Amino acid sequence: MPYALFNRDRQIGPGLPTEADVWKQALDSRLISDIPVADEAGGQVLPAHYHVKEIREERCAPDPDWKLPDEIS
Repeated sequence: MPYALFNRDRQIGPGLPTEADVWKQALDSRLISDIPVADEAGGQVLPAHYHVKEIREERCAPDPDWKLPDEIS
């Protein structure tokens, strides 16, 4: 099943094959400064209201008005 990045209930990133790919995308987009390690206890990694979750096969396009931090001019 693919995974995607969400802001609250709105998908803001493309569906990617693995959860690790979504974390890498968040890192490349500068939403996070490091990819979390599964066996480490930690605090909030993504900014508030953002989360990664499994998506259904139904593909939905990300919100066209949403911009990644490095795309905002």
